[in-house]
Amino acid sequence: MTVNERADAAYLAFARALRAAGVDASAERVHGFLRALAELGPAQVYWAGRLTLCGSHEDLERYDQVFAGCFRGAPTERRVASPGLRLTVRDAGAGPHRRTGHGPEALSAAALAGSAEVLRHRDIAALDPAERAALRRLLAAFALHGQTRRTARRRPARRGRVDPHRTVRELLRQGGEPARLRHHRRAERPRRVVLLVDVSGSMAPYADALLRFAHAAARGTPTDVFTVATRLTRVTRELSHRDPDRAMAALAAAVPDWRGGTRLGELLREFLDRWGQRGTARGAVVVVLSDGWERGDPELLAAQMRRLHRLAHRVIWANPLKARPGYAPLAAGMAAALPSVDAFVEGHSLAALERLAAVVKGADDT
Repeated sequence: MTVNERADAAYLAFARALRAAGVDASAERVHGFLRALAELGPAQVYWAGRLTLCGSHEDLERYDQVFAGCFRGAPTERRVASPGLRLTVRDAGAGPHRRTGHGPEALSAAALAGSAEVLRHRDIAALDPAERAALRRLLAAFALHGQTRRTARRRPARRGRVDPHRTVRELLRQGGEPARLRHHRRAERPRRVVLLVDVSGSMAPYADALLRFAHAAARGTPTDVFTVATRLTRVTRELSHRDPDRAMAALAAAVPDWRGGTRLGELLREFLDRWGQRGTARGAVVVVLSDGWERGDPELLAAQMRRLHRLAHRVIWANPLKARPGYAPLAAGMAAALPSVDAFVEGHSLAALERLAAVVKGADDT
């Protein structure tokens, strides 16, 4: 692969990370980004991307966070002030004819974005502290958009079924003269997402990242979050803090059973009795993030999973161990739960969490 190809692959990886964060980095915008880099040179990658890949004010904060995760630590750097964040951007060289893909600057930018692409596929349990910090920045910009569902309410529309009440009122306003027909259609609203995050001892290497994923999910769609280990704790309120670090600090104070054992069957029954049966799980997309280790009775877990499956719109299980070579769901808890699971996916890396977000939105789980 040539230098140009490596640089372009790295910039495309940056665009993919932006899309995962909810920025509408369409193919046309990415093409404009690459053309801008060809004119400005890789030293201006921050501004080239900001001007071409962002389409709204809401995109800017996510863009800054993803950029910091992908390009932090570039050489020949200067400080650029941005909302809520200090970004590091390399100084531009002199001359109007800079081209991307040549010299050490292009290699440096490609290496930085390429390292972020490698990070997306690394097992979270194997990350060093610096890589975990970069992962947290990328998760802070993550976006989860759930499915929508049609409601019984109707809203005005340009086409669809005729709205007799509004049409008659329009006729009366016109004094009985012919008037334009009014239409309506079924309103849509986001489908609730429920996340059950295992924080037991066996899930300790993944718990922080999964809870930060839950924090990001709660910003984008109606979401309830619970932790499970030896107790069931609802942490939706704690994760409502906009700042992920403050949210994690509040969550740490609220959860009493970090790194404890696992009683999935009993806690799932408690969840269904206290919240699920009353409406939290009814018609929702329920996601269990756990390795499936169960210290209790597997038959109890199987019975509660069947009960959950009857209530929920869809049940998804994300298991960090699924990506390991030779893995088979032979643990008693996992084997008991699988017959009631609609989608069984990986949960060990940022790329796996991006795939999980797509499955929650309704993509096929193949």
